[in-house]
Amino acid sequence: MLDSALMAARQMFSPEFRAVLLKSLGLTLLALALGWIGLQALIDHLLTLEPGYLRSGAQILSGLGLAFGLVFLITPVTAAVAGLFLDDVAAVVERTHYPADAPGVAPPTLRGALMSARFGALVLAVNVAMLPLLFFPGVNVAAWALVNAYLLSREYFTLAALRFRPEGEAAALRRRHRWRVFAAGLVAAALALAPLANLLTPLFATAFFVHLHKKIAADDARRLARRPAPERLGAS
Repeated sequence: MLDSALMAARQMFSPEFRAVLLKSLGLTLLALALGWIGLQALIDHLLTLEPGYLRSGAQILSGLGLAFGLVFLITPVTAAVAGLFLDDVAAVVERTHYPADAPGVAPPTLRGALMSARFGALVLAVNVAMLPLLFFPGVNVAAWALVNAYLLSREYFTLAALRFRPEGEAAALRRRHRWRVFAAGLVAAALALAPLANLLTPLFATAFFVHLHKKIAADDARRLARRPAPERLGAS
């Protein structure tokens, strides 16, 4: 797993990734800025405290709270935006590191867009639901890391696997290696906790899980080949 993470990290700023990286970062920053402006405008509109100094103080506090809260929402925002480019990233990784293998096939455009939207909405809903944990230092970070490790590992492994196998087979493969996949999700979640680096999480996670899926699929094939013939027939 470590070598998969290192290969993904080394490729992040390669020429092949550069165009996708810049587009993803630009759209993510734009979405976060628009969200900030919109939410701050809504808060300002709702605040009707008098006298003026109370209103100003409340606006400052709400702005600080909003900034802190947005830190926890960067993951769903980047996931939703980068979902537009993840198949391009997966194709680059496969072409660069596995040229002898048959290339993966991206899901149909509409299906891919729906999967990205669904994942972004799920991560957003879960992270919003965990916002009250901000008042419990230590617990909030641990809970956030564990939950997002599960969500990230499930989504990105599935994305990598669906390029080579039907949805049912992809889910079965993930379940057979659930702890290995979850451990990889912890690596992606740890990156998502780092300021600024968290903007790169979707691209890194895509490359990382493409490598991981390749290794897990190869391990599964070797294990199946070692089984007696009747067992192989039953497994298939």
